[in-house]
Amino acid sequence: MKAFLRKLFDPSCFIEPSQIQGGLVSIREGYGRCVNVAWPATVESLLNVMLGFVDTIMVGVLGDRAISAVGVTTQPKYLMLMFLLSLNVGVTAIVARRKGEGDIKGCCRSLKQSLMVSAILSVLVLVGSYFFATELLALAGAQSDYLADSVTYFRIVMIGQFFGCLGMTINAAQRGYGNTKVPMISNILANIVNLGLNYLLINGIWFFPRLGVIGSAVSTAVSTLVIFLLALYSVTSNRSRGGLSIVGPASGTWRFEKNTLKSVNKVASSALVEQAFMRFGFFTYASMVARLGTMPFATHQICMNIINISFAVSDGFGVAATSLVGQALGAKRSDLARVYGTIAQRCSMVFGLVLCGLFLLLRSQLIMLFTDEQEIIRMGAQIMLIIAATSLAQTSQVVISGCLRGAGDTRFVAISSLLSVGAIRPGLSWLLCYPLGFGLIGAWLGLFADQLLRLLMNAARFKSGKWTRISL
Repeated sequence: MKAFLRKLFDPSCFIEPSQIQGGLVSIREGYGRCVNVAWPATVESLLNVMLGFVDTIMVGVLGDRAISAVGVTTQPKYLMLMFLLSLNVGVTAIVARRKGEGDIKGCCRSLKQSLMVSAILSVLVLVGSYFFATELLALAGAQSDYLADSVTYFRIVMIGQFFGCLGMTINAAQRGYGNTKVPMISNILANIVNLGLNYLLINGIWFFPRLGVIGSAVSTAVSTLVIFLLALYSVTSNRSRGGLSIVGPASGTWRFEKNTLKSVNKVASSALVEQAFMRFGFFTYASMVARLGTMPFATHQICMNIINISFAVSDGFGVAATSLVGQALGAKRSDLARVYGTIAQRCSMVFGLVLCGLFLLLRSQLIMLFTDEQEIIRMGAQIMLIIAATSLAQTSQVVISGCLRGAGDTRFVAISSLLSVGAIRPGLSWLLCYPLGFGLIGAWLGLFADQLLRLLMNAARFKSGKWTRISL
């Protein structure tokens, strides 16, 4: 047993002797550094999940239509943010690589150039979201009994995303630099603001009006503004000297620089293909589930909030993998890149096992946090069994994807997303939902198949080592 655990968790067992290029990290050093980067990112990711979690719980008192009105906006929102999210993948990878090379000036210039692109994308996102809200949400499957509320909610939230886009780009650079505490702190404060305003505006407490779903949207928009202001402060204050900054000569000018943007675009362009496949798959999948009816879709939204806990935990270690792998490759240590990538996978695997047990034991209790509708609780408890199994695959899959992105291997991640998210998830879900009559359970079996396929494909790519030879 001891030998098995050593082989499973000892960094010296993660790489062949012929591949070692220098001194490897000890167990304490390797896991310590990984956890040091991962825990703020995990907290941040959990807090991002909590924004949706809290909104769903607090509007849940208004009924299943309110839950559906809020939930149906998720995929249209991410569809509109597709270009921005792709840019941020490039920012994180390039900043991590430059940090590993010891080129702090290059880190700052990459952030500043990307921030200018992000500002342009923010304007386009705002205009597109506001004027095409009805069409987007109808396409997403919003039903007539809550479409008006969902349109109003979506427009208000996306106004806040004008600032949120800029904040996300700054925080993406901070993650690549390894400074994951800045995004974490901004999200802690944003969640406090969101929770307080939700309480006041949804229910009409004190002299505040009772706004229901609209109140939740206002709270979310204000919280994204908080994230932006704190992120901006982190790269403009005196304390940012010596780290990432967009002020001073080290960050360059406010003019576009072809060479700097070319490096970011090399990663971001492939990430955009990945995002396109993912958004198509997620959008089609959510639209398909929405057409099952208001109550099944409300159940689905509750379960999505719960499985996002699993994603949040693994995403924190995925961020650590992206940062540490990118920095190791920048330092010309592909062996350390393999080691840190495997360490992050092992940490996430342990948390995946813990979450699987919790989801099995507390499946009904977790659903009851959101609603007292007995039919939703019954359906949700069944879905939780699939969520427990999915969390085992998801926690490892997300981290391995983070390793590949940190290396700039976004083209392969795009291919795996095309097959799993773009084809398997919507295709299998449709087959199980409708022709075979499994309904909502069929949709979740399709989601499980997607996660499992991505895990197998990305794990095979990681083991091949081809990602260590990509130049940025």
